[in-house]
Amino acid sequence: MPKLLKLLLATILCINLSACSTIKGFWGDDDDDKDEISDDISARQLYDKARGEMFGNRSLDAVTSYALLESRYPFGVYAQQAQLDLAYLYYNQMDMDIAVDMADRFIRLNPEHENVAYAHYIKGLALFNKSKSIFNAIIPRNPSDKDPKPLLAAFEVFNTLINRFPDSDYAFDAQQRMIFLRNELAEHEVTVADFYMRRGAYLAAANRAQYVMQKYQGAPIMPQAVYILELAYRQLKIDDLADDTSKVYAANFVLPDGSIKDPSITASKVSCATSAWSRLLERLNLKTYYCN
Repeated sequence: MPKLLKLLLATILCINLSACSTIKGFWGDDDDDKDEISDDISARQLYDKARGEMFGNRSLDAVTSYALLESRYPFGVYAQQAQLDLAYLYYNQMDMDIAVDMADRFIRLNPEHENVAYAHYIKGLALFNKSKSIFNAIIPRNPSDKDPKPLLAAFEVFNTLINRFPDSDYAFDAQQRMIFLRNELAEHEVTVADFYMRRGAYLAAANRAQYVMQKYQGAPIMPQAVYILELAYRQLKIDDLADDTSKVYAANFVLPDGSIKDPSITASKVSCATSAWSRLLERLNLKTYYCN
């Protein structure tokens, strides 16, 4: 269990026990230098204390203060803001699952709050980064090796954000991330479709390719999906659909010189970086350059 979550659970338990007026001993006995929180501290003072601890890189203390704030003043504006701050805090500490839970909790309890768009954004960011690890900075990622569920969930969260709050400060970044997610998810599906083709599961390959064409229009790997669909139809002896698919390919994937794009080159990752340094950063997964 993540360290911050253990502290939060212990804090909530301790607050609800009458014999426990302060949090002591959870991380050891050497806590003489920590300030006790008086019983008459106001919600504003407690919130300012928690926020100062959060931005002062005292995350464990911040979790304690935020939990105490929500316990003493559960229905005030500061308690609402504390829920948002905790979502950000856990996201910043790379506890993505808890960040998602905290954002979900805020959205559920405060669906009409003026900052609910931010809660959707934090939730999307946490899901967006959930499948990343330190190894992504060393070993180039392969979308086909990823569990697509967090990416799909992030895609839907950002889609909700854009549809419900198109004028929010987070809509543009959410849209750019959706483009990236669309490309990643499309590449994953095409890789799976190719796997089915190589093993003779032609109907499954056709279904995957059709799904990409329906769901991820505009993805750079789209020509490969169309080509796989044509090949699958050929193997299934559905020649009329194969001919129609071939015509779709020829009509949509024409190079500037008038020739038809070679589908074999479409499986390679398309980079939108504009310099050698940028491409290196993207290759190491230290930065992402979005396509329009």
